[in-house]
Amino acid sequence: MSHNAFASNDVLESLSTSILILDSALRVCYINTATEILFEISQRQAENIPLQTLLPGERKLFKSLERVVSSGQALIEREVHLFLPASGEVLVDCSMKMLDVDDSYVILELALLDYQQRITRDENLHTQQQVVRGLAHEIKNPLGGLRGAAQLLERQLDSEDLKEYTRIIITEADRLQNLMNRMLGPNQQPEKRHTNIHEILQHVRQLVDIEVDERLRFKIDYDPSIPELYADFDQLIQIFLNIVRNAVQAMHGVGLIILRTRIQRNITIEKQYYKLGVLVEIEDNGPGIPESLQDSLFYPLVTGRADGTGLGLYLVQNLVQRNGGTVCCCSKPGQTIFSVTFPLEFARER
Repeated sequence: MSHNAFASNDVLESLSTSILILDSALRVCYINTATEILFEISQRQAENIPLQTLLPGERKLFKSLERVVSSGQALIEREVHLFLPASGEVLVDCSMKMLDVDDSYVILELALLDYQQRITRDENLHTQQQVVRGLAHEIKNPLGGLRGAAQLLERQLDSEDLKEYTRIIITEADRLQNLMNRMLGPNQQPEKRHTNIHEILQHVRQLVDIEVDERLRFKIDYDPSIPELYADFDQLIQIFLNIVRNAVQAMHGVGLIILRTRIQRNITIEKQYYKLGVLVEIEDNGPGIPESLQDSLFYPLVTGRADGTGLGLYLVQNLVQRNGGTVCCCSKPGQTIFSVTFPLEFARER
């Protein structure tokens, strides 16, 4: 059976799950686009090579596949750690079953678990944001009344000592009002237009360059073939400026920041499927984000700095969502990567 017969099936090509079709000797007959991306190998390069070449050392997986071939029974293995030569260790759910067509074939399905976890995290964040925005609105209204009452009281007072108390009330009400406004985020809807992502990143780099010295270095790793995306230019600058400034502060202005862009295929954002997207990565070689903060990084009022408000990344998440994208972070000592993905086309239902 030729790989063209498999490739003609647009359904397999559009899946975000990695699909490998193997013959009974466990040689590769076909891989879909998601597998090409995961293994960093093309269909043409992978065809007819033993799976063991793609996954050296995965003896347990091969034994399971051999059992499926000999028995004809399907197998599912949860939370399997696979080592991929291209991208290192990944956590996947594996599904293996026979595919009886002209001959005996095995279909191996690899579902990346960090992808599923990211969808769950995004949904949880979205829910929390709705709660926070509602709470901020509820706090803003009585704050205005409190400030107004303090101003009226101040006019009735003759004593400067007593007026000092009303001034404290007014100052603190203003501070809280400002905090609530920042938690609510920008009021205006995104003014979307066709935008060059590299122009945005270069502008952000120029802004940060003014604030730092030669101890902080930038490295550029752009894919020049990326087309323009449809987004709000100013809001995208705010997104990447916040992330880059966070990196600079974490490294105390000393180290390396890499700005990277890549094309992404077959992505899902907010349960919408897109064939094409752009991935922007901001990588730094700083101390990393404490593990205790990593799960709640984009929640409001969460910060690792004594002088931080904990609103910077919350607003990043808010602005990314307004522009139809998604953001996540992976961090360990010596390497922190913020990954922002935007679609390069309009949404289609899965």
